[in-house]
Amino acid sequence: MTTLRHNTSIRRVATLDHRLPLDLTVGSISLITVAITTTLVFNLSNTYLLLAGLQYIVLATLVLRFFQRSEAGRKFGAANRVTLTRSTLIFAVSALLFESSPFKNEVYWWTITLSTIALILDGVDGMVARRTHTNTTFGARFDMELDAFLMLALSILVWQTGKVGPWVIGIGAFRYVFVVAGWLWSPLTLELPPSQRRKTVCVVESIALLVCLGPVIPTNIAVGVAAGALLLLTYSFAIDVRWLMLRTSSSPPLAT
Repeated sequence: MTTLRHNTSIRRVATLDHRLPLDLTVGSISLITVAITTTLVFNLSNTYLLLAGLQYIVLATLVLRFFQRSEAGRKFGAANRVTLTRSTLIFAVSALLFESSPFKNEVYWWTITLSTIALILDGVDGMVARRTHTNTTFGARFDMELDAFLMLALSILVWQTGKVGPWVIGIGAFRYVFVVAGWLWSPLTLELPPSQRRKTVCVVESIALLVCLGPVIPTNIAVGVAAGALLLLTYSFAIDVRWLMLRTSSSPPLAT
């Protein structure tokens, strides 16, 4: 019986190893399509294509490593495929960070379009996971890391427009600073409870950055929107830090 279960486990992992590279290959085709279209339409450099591809290679490597480690025996699933599709849009946006030439307004509108689709898919992958009962720790982390990366890319792009000072990058860098702080103070690495407030703030921050990125938005409004978004994000992180501090000393209240 033990041998039978062991053989079954091997077959399940083998199936996973076969399907996951296929999913990643399909994702790469999606990225290539979007990146080439962006390059040709807006006359971008070959560096843009290279950076978009390198980002995807890094992602694919991490997915192969961590998915098989944490979800052995599971299928990659429809929800993760939606998230993977999101990544191709996000990398098409983040690769723009290294373009040296000033962008035309059309590039910003295209960036807003790709980012908006990525945000919509952010809600789709969660809905698919719930309906198919395929919620996993990996899927939640995969989704969260892409959200954080998109926010960082958008905040840098907003700074590059010249409308807002470099402090706007704090919106995208906030989570990464929080992670580094956790290396220095271990209570920050404790798991936080699910929070609708946290999800809502994440969406608000992304929308605020897209508003600032809009060519029709004047500097004074962009500064005000960005400042309000940064204050809101600071407040949200402060609630989480307080909860973690209370947890280390006593029973904390539920996060909201």
